[in-house]
Amino acid sequence: MRAKVDAILEKLVLFILFLMLTSVVWQVFSRFVLSAPSTITDEISSFSLIWLGLLGAAYATGKHLHLAIDLISEKVVAKKKNLFDGIVYLSTFTFAFTVMVIGGFRLCQLCFQFRQTSATLEIPLGFIYLVVPLSGLLICYYSLQTFINQRKLNRG
Repeated sequence: MRAKVDAILEKLVLFILFLMLTSVVWQVFSRFVLSAPSTITDEISSFSLIWLGLLGAAYATGKHLHLAIDLISEKVVAKKKNLFDGIVYLSTFTFAFTVMVIGGFRLCQLCFQFRQTSATLEIPLGFIYLVVPLSGLLICYYSLQTFINQRKLNRG
């Protein structure tokens, strides 16, 4: 299951990166070569950046590439590595669930409720911000699965 989620997420992130790159190249070309700047590429690249950043964070969580801040000495952590790893994964899960999933769904709900749309593309902003709870769910999935797998390895 995890391999399928990884593969889909990887392809989606690459597609969004390609979309953003194409949009920015077209914007530069239309502005400086055609002297007629495109009106939609600014929003496409902005929205692509939002999606790329959040889905990229979920992908990085699944690949254990997330940022680490060492507040506790490595000597202390080495003695209780499993405990500290468990705390990190459960904290990540808790943050992603409360802030990204619950807060993200609330953000989308408000955007749809007030019928907010983007200025140029006129896309409902709820669809743009849907990436927040989606990424949150993926981060929760990866954190919980890693936590469970780690516990199984420690017992066996």
